[in-house]
Amino acid sequence: MAAPEYLQQAVVSGKRRGGSASSRAGRGAVLSSSAPALLWASVDFLTAIVCGIVAFRIRFTAPRGLPSTTLYHDMLALAINQQFFWYLCSFAVCVVFFSRLHDLYATIQHHSGLHEQRMTYESVLTAGLLFCGLLYLTRGAEISRVVVLLTVVFTAVALSVRRGAWRRMVYSRFREGLEVRNILIIGTGRVAQALRNHLETLHHFGFRFKGFISLTQLDGSNTNTEIVGDIRNIVPLARSMFVDEVFFSVPAERSIVMGVVEDARAAGIDVRVVPDLYDGLAWNAPVEFIGQFPTIPLHRREFPIGAFMAKRILDIAVSSLGLLVLSPLLLLITLCVRLDSKGPTFYRAERIGRKGRKFACFKFRTMVPNADELKKKMAHMNERDGILFKIKHDPRITRVGRVLRKYSLDELPQLWNVLRGDMSLVGPRPPLASEVEKYELSHLRRLDVLPGITGLWQVEARQDPSFDSYISLDTAYVENWTFGLDLKILIRTISVVFTGTGT
Repeated sequence: MAAPEYLQQAVVSGKRRGGSASSRAGRGAVLSSSAPALLWASVDFLTAIVCGIVAFRIRFTAPRGLPSTTLYHDMLALAINQQFFWYLCSFAVCVVFFSRLHDLYATIQHHSGLHEQRMTYESVLTAGLLFCGLLYLTRGAEISRVVVLLTVVFTAVALSVRRGAWRRMVYSRFREGLEVRNILIIGTGRVAQALRNHLETLHHFGFRFKGFISLTQLDGSNTNTEIVGDIRNIVPLARSMFVDEVFFSVPAERSIVMGVVEDARAAGIDVRVVPDLYDGLAWNAPVEFIGQFPTIPLHRREFPIGAFMAKRILDIAVSSLGLLVLSPLLLLITLCVRLDSKGPTFYRAERIGRKGRKFACFKFRTMVPNADELKKKMAHMNERDGILFKIKHDPRITRVGRVLRKYSLDELPQLWNVLRGDMSLVGPRPPLASEVEKYELSHLRRLDVLPGITGLWQVEARQDPSFDSYISLDTAYVENWTFGLDLKILIRTISVVFTGTGT
């Protein structure tokens, strides 16, 4: 049986408008991307090569009592090493091929940890059998069978440990609320409840249920606290709750589904339906399984995951190197802050991060210990309009604090936030919860990305008191982000820091 015509129209419409609804069916299509797959395939190839070299060195270490530079050892290595290297490369290619065949380069949401480990060993052992077969057919008698065995064993163990460690790290980030996908379910019936319970049991998917959406208009008699709204205001509500994906769990009229898809596409929200609710599956519609639930994606936004991976690698590299290289300066600033005034060295403030997640943001303390209490009494002195609070000659700032702020040195501890993944080197300024409470719906766009130590506003209009300018620059950054833009902002930040334009 075919799905209703308007579901097919929604899919086709998404493709025409540049939507990325996948044409691949089944589990391999869910959240797939070629950039991470290429990266992990390269890692696996290099891992197999390194394991083979280690195995070769272990097998052909010079006999006990002889120095490692004996003529015996050198001639043996020269005779075998080059030939073995080409055999090793073929083995590494086979490992990558069978890992790809077993879908091990898809995101970890596609399979459990136990299944992943089993497929890892199966892929390496199959590649090992082909390795032995290649040696037999090409008469590679000079290659030690001990080296082959050690290569296969080392590779299997190394890949198993690598995948297990990566999965544990991803699960840990999900538990902390990082990189999760917030979802709303349209419908409140049996299927909606079953879908919600099923998604919550799949911890490795990283889904976070935010509520149900009613197809009918809500009234005061509704007592179900999990129903957060009705279909009329679903997209504004989804934006305010930082929802990534909406699931249709009940049949709906054509106009309703098409309207939600169009509005969601404009807001960058993904939409899925459970196809069994629409008279079966369409032959030409992409079907993707979320656990045991088949779904049809009606819209999926483009996600430049390769660029985001490069951004995260840059964050980790720069923050790690910065904390190491700047450690003497950090110790010096710590000493100056402690000697200048009483109170803690660091100022720990709760800030709002990506998708409204709260985190502890660290800075060197630049104000007197009771600065937050004094802020309420000084509200009439605010020189910024709207939500922001700023006083040019703030009496709460200490002597050392003025120097730290002038050269932005007070923000150096935020490198730790960057390393943890709470922040990025470049992004919108992390706001206070009190500021976010006053945001309009359009202002929440700036919370779609990680906040940053520096950003477009800091290098373009740091002295501009206008809240609208502050929001517009951050929104422009989010909507026009590229990895190259981050690099340009970082370069300009260096100039801003050395010229001492901070306050």
